[in-house]
Amino acid sequence: MWLAVIGTICVIAVAPFLFEAQRVTISQTVRDRSGGHFARLKDGVTHYRWHGPDTGPVVVAIHGLTTPAVVWDAIIPTFTDRGFRVLSYDLYGRGLSDAPKAPQSVDFFVSQLVALLDDQAIEAPATFVGYSMGANISASFAVENPARVDRMIVVAPAGIEPTRTLFDRLACSVPPLGDWLFAACATGRMRRQSLGSAKPKPIEDMQRFQLSRRGYLPAVLSSMRGALARSLRQEHIAISNAGIPMLAIWGRDDTAVPLRGLGTLATWNRGAEHVDVAGAGHGLPYTHSAQVNDAIAGWLDAGAKRR
Repeated sequence: MWLAVIGTICVIAVAPFLFEAQRVTISQTVRDRSGGHFARLKDGVTHYRWHGPDTGPVVVAIHGLTTPAVVWDAIIPTFTDRGFRVLSYDLYGRGLSDAPKAPQSVDFFVSQLVALLDDQAIEAPATFVGYSMGANISASFAVENPARVDRMIVVAPAGIEPTRTLFDRLACSVPPLGDWLFAACATGRMRRQSLGSAKPKPIEDMQRFQLSRRGYLPAVLSSMRGALARSLRQEHIAISNAGIPMLAIWGRDDTAVPLRGLGTLATWNRGAEHVDVAGAGHGLPYTHSAQVNDAIAGWLDAGAKRR
């Protein structure tokens, strides 16, 4: 009986990690069918797409923790209709990009961004649009490379007023138990949270794919422990001191990045402009894309008149 109990415990202990090892890898056939492009950077292959005209000022769109670059599909036309070229890409471990095993700190993602910009020969100052964790990446990049940043738009920006569930706190702060907990439970939790909401079909399809691919869940946990682990107060103060224009867009009903962050960011960067979207949660780039687009369009057009 004791052997059976011990055997059962061992199976429970290793099962989540065996499931991860059995998840699919991204095949070249899948990448060939994607319609995108792939850059071989120093830390791995990065999937990216260009949108809009061949010439014009560049916009770089950086997605958040769980949903890859497809999250921008409803927002990109607001830029391209105004003559911008938009570069969207998948962060490591998401979408069709590789999932290197390095700790996913903000610096890790800034390194990916710098390598991609250099690969694409983007030297002129660009507009950076960051969603959730992507706002952390764009803010850190701006502090390190202010000459490469023309202006910034942050949507539901992380790194200001973080909130975490008990599950997230346990997974992040109690390794290796947290690794087991996340590996065992995250798929079901994310499937209910992500696929249970009214997402456009391309996003839903990509989420299903990600949950079946190897490296995705470990990447999410690593980012929670790294890129999302600290306040970006100093970065936002530095952006304010550098005089980089910023628009911040918030969801009034966002529980992941609560609206109280607006007041906090306003004290760090008094020059930033803010728009809050009624009825919007954390998924506002696709649930309330019309309102987000209106906010971006108004800000861009007003800025064009001032220049």
